[in-house]
Amino acid sequence: MTRVHDMGGRWGDGAVVPEPQGIVPVGADWQRKALALTLAAGGLGQWSIDTSRHARESLAPKDYMRFSYYEKWIAALADLLVARGLVSEAELSSGKAAPAPPHPRLFRAAAVGPALARGTPYARPGAAPAFAAGDRVRTRLPSRNSHVPGGHTRLPAYAAGHVGQIELVHGPHVFPDTNAHGLGERPEPLYTVAFSAEDLWGEAETQDDEVTLDLWESYLEPA
Repeated sequence: MTRVHDMGGRWGDGAVVPEPQGIVPVGADWQRKALALTLAAGGLGQWSIDTSRHARESLAPKDYMRFSYYEKWIAALADLLVARGLVSEAELSSGKAAPAPPHPRLFRAAAVGPALARGTPYARPGAAPAFAAGDRVRTRLPSRNSHVPGGHTRLPAYAAGHVGQIELVHGPHVFPDTNAHGLGERPEPLYTVAFSAEDLWGEAETQDDEVTLDLWESYLEPA
């Protein structure tokens, strides 16, 4: 089963209008606040980036389709804050926080720039890769989280069951299917896999068009 965000190859959603250089602009004041709140809340250490992605894709389909980019962020953040007991539904409804001491991991403005500049590495020690560049592999079918029913996965439905070729081997990285649900990082080898666009979509703009995906080892089997 897939969620509403897994839209690749689906008819009826309208044209894709890319932002310049792939960057979603932060223009309006509320968008800047949404970004700031998301960063500040993430700095509390109560969830991982995979958990936050799962929260966004778990929004009700009717909301997901009508919300803009940062509306999705702020709606998912509200769900996470309530689920972790950091904010109550009453506080959200009233727009006023109950008196409370500062959180011990309060993410102050001066720390944001250096933290973003450092980034967050997700490479980890782990098992040697089972595949090498040039190997032909087939993705798992169906596309689903094999650890948590309905859980987060980075294997898109449109690529499930298709054959591609390993282009790059990245070594072990945090496995999002478990990390999103508090089941540990369980690092797995990560690969960039190239697929024929014609195989995935039924037709391609040009004959040699490819789609490349970064996929974890448990998503793959020898073709």
